[in-house]
Amino acid sequence: MTTPPYPSYPEDLERPGLVRTGRSTFVRPIRPEDADRLVAFVGTLSRATLAYRSLGPVVRARDDVIRRGAHVDYLNELALVALAGDEIAGLVRYVRDPEEPEHAEVTFTIRDDHQSEGFGRLLLEHIAAAARARGIRVLEADVLADNARMINVFLGSGYRTKAGPPGQIIHFEIAVDPQAQAVARAERREQTAVRRSLRPLLEPHSVAVIGANRDPLTIGHEIVANLLRGGFAGSVFPVNPRAGQIAGARAYASVRDLPEPPDLALVAVRAEAVPGVVRECAEVGVKAVVVVSTGFGETGADGRAGELELARFARASGMRLVGPNCMGVVNTTPAARLAATFSPALPTAGRVAMSSQSGPLGLAVLDFARRLRLGFSGFVSVGHAVDVSTDELLQWWEEDPGTSVILLHVETFGDPRRFARVARRIAPRKPIVAVHPGHADSAVSSLFAQSGVIRTRSLQELFDVALLLAHQPPPPGNRVAVITNAGGPAALTVGACAASGLCVPALDERTRQTLRPALGPHADVSNPIDLTPTATAAHYRQALDAALADDGIDAAVVLFMPPLADKPDEVASAILDAAAARPDKPVLASFLGGAGVADLLHRGDLVVPTYTFPEAAATSLGHAAAYQTWRSTPAGVVPDLAGVDAERARSLIASCAPGPVPAAVAAELLASYGIAVRDGEPGPGPDAFLTVRADPVFGPVVAFGLTGDYADLMADVAHRVTPLSDRDAREMVRSLRATPLLDGRTGGPGVDLGALEETVLRISAMVEDHPEIEALELRPIRLLPPGDGVTVAHATIQLADNPAAGGSS
Repeated sequence: MTTPPYPSYPEDLERPGLVRTGRSTFVRPIRPEDADRLVAFVGTLSRATLAYRSLGPVVRARDDVIRRGAHVDYLNELALVALAGDEIAGLVRYVRDPEEPEHAEVTFTIRDDHQSEGFGRLLLEHIAAAARARGIRVLEADVLADNARMINVFLGSGYRTKAGPPGQIIHFEIAVDPQAQAVARAERREQTAVRRSLRPLLEPHSVAVIGANRDPLTIGHEIVANLLRGGFAGSVFPVNPRAGQIAGARAYASVRDLPEPPDLALVAVRAEAVPGVVRECAEVGVKAVVVVSTGFGETGADGRAGELELARFARASGMRLVGPNCMGVVNTTPAARLAATFSPALPTAGRVAMSSQSGPLGLAVLDFARRLRLGFSGFVSVGHAVDVSTDELLQWWEEDPGTSVILLHVETFGDPRRFARVARRIAPRKPIVAVHPGHADSAVSSLFAQSGVIRTRSLQELFDVALLLAHQPPPPGNRVAVITNAGGPAALTVGACAASGLCVPALDERTRQTLRPALGPHADVSNPIDLTPTATAAHYRQALDAALADDGIDAAVVLFMPPLADKPDEVASAILDAAAARPDKPVLASFLGGAGVADLLHRGDLVVPTYTFPEAAATSLGHAAAYQTWRSTPAGVVPDLAGVDAERARSLIASCAPGPVPAAVAAELLASYGIAVRDGEPGPGPDAFLTVRADPVFGPVVAFGLTGDYADLMADVAHRVTPLSDRDAREMVRSLRATPLLDGRTGGPGVDLGALEETVLRISAMVEDHPEIEALELRPIRLLPPGDGVTVAHATIQLADNPAAGGSS
């Protein structure tokens, strides 16, 4: 077996980690300069731990022998360390078997005071991913029969594990291909660890504000003031060496002088002072730090390097870090009320949680939410998000009973695959609405579409959708009744509904018969229901009751022009009464030109969202209807595919140098995944193409479209991020605007869509199994009639120079 070149030090293996207890750590490859640290680590180990490591009587190695363990080639021998502060808490090492290069011996050593925290399982997940990227498929380990902790790590990992016959020493073989069970168990461990690690941040018992100031116009003063007036039940410790009291609270000269180690510290000092402050926090036992200070990544490469080093230190010290360049954290839960922010506008309590990656934008967001009367359960400004990430906050709010809608302002993705995995798990139960500045980014759109995330085009649209989902159910379908007292706004609403994927169907004849005598001879009872300018509150109630009772209607948009009618408060009350009678169908309103109308459409927990213009109501309803369709569709699975010979494919890839793969080898590689390459007669319709490119952030991105003008002129191309489920493949193939050419709706026989979807799944499986594949193109794909399959006429494959850096984890 030939092996590809690797860098002398693989920075891609530097990863933050969380153990089961919620303690944070930093996992990275060992370096030669770790030699003394390694000697100190071994020196802390008890005789029992050394016996487990050496599988027998304790023989302490000489220091020079231990130091040699810090020198590895990162390919045939690799060691990863998990740090606790500046010290090693755990070490895992594999050594490749020269006789069987796809096998490696693995050993684990965990410092005695960390052996019950979950470091073994964390290091197994990291070493398995690194080994897999380096062509190792099986890790082998010998374990003493009474080493119950290590045995449980292997057996509880979810990986396919073989254990040798019982004896004094048990031999384990762990297949590191990611099995569904291994992924599921890793997700459960991650979720538990994330929630425990975020508790000191979001539910602290005490908070220090470092950089607190007596001047009311400063950030440090406002954070202290908000904590005190926001109802925080714990201790607040302003830290300022030149003040005795700030905002009525006693101040302390330094974090070391506090009467107790605070759970949470907010840092509002100059950028150059931040590292020293964070180090002091670590030394006294602070569990979470929010760095409000600016002057980091936004200043350039040096600032970015500084904030990453700050995050690495915090992780290794067991702390979580939010920021830098953020505006703080808010939790409105009654039992954990926390306003750790300098924002002058604090949100009212509600059921919406939000993560924002922009500090300054957060100020506008909270002010706008108050004006909309949109209540928050929580708000976190993650700033540059060097540690605490959006997907971790999702996991916190996933289990929060006070949160029913999650909003995201996302500028960058730290780990988009983990984000997709977490979002896909949460979205069926709690809608996730996101705004991302990259409007034309196909990878981002695909990631959101696959995950069930509602993507909006602007912050205004984000809050419009949130206003609906926070107060009304998603519609069971896309059929809308429009009720109005003016024809012009109704016409605008009908057009906006059509543009948003909704329809405005005629009402059932029985509904019209009910409405005619009630509304009078001048009303139009088709749909839109035009009540005319003389409509009263009673007319609105009768029309809305009848529309919501119609089995052909899923939602209602109510328009009201106050200059044309009196008593908007009575109309609002009628709308609330009708909405309360049918809580299964959403009702939205637009009182054009009406000031203060939003207040009229609130009655306790019952809220009918109201919009200044009806187009916003239609757009929001369209998003909610599409979300409900996604949520109602059976979840997809990544299927086991017959006729796949992954070992043969691996051997073929190993025989090739980086760059273009010879045509004959490419054909054989595809054949190992059940895809035949042979030219054939064109099918009854157009040809298709399928491409894969390795995105540096999102991993492999698959594109599918029809050849010719469909893709070139109309940009009619579907994208998805691997791995693809059967649902992803089906939606991808059938999402083109040109789909009627494929399914027979244009009058022809159609093509074999099932075979096409299976081809998409086989390509997804191949690039997931082999991260060395950097690019792939099947063009043309001959689409044949139903039952005849598809034929790939030509294929090209490109291998990457360094698959470990860009492969999936």
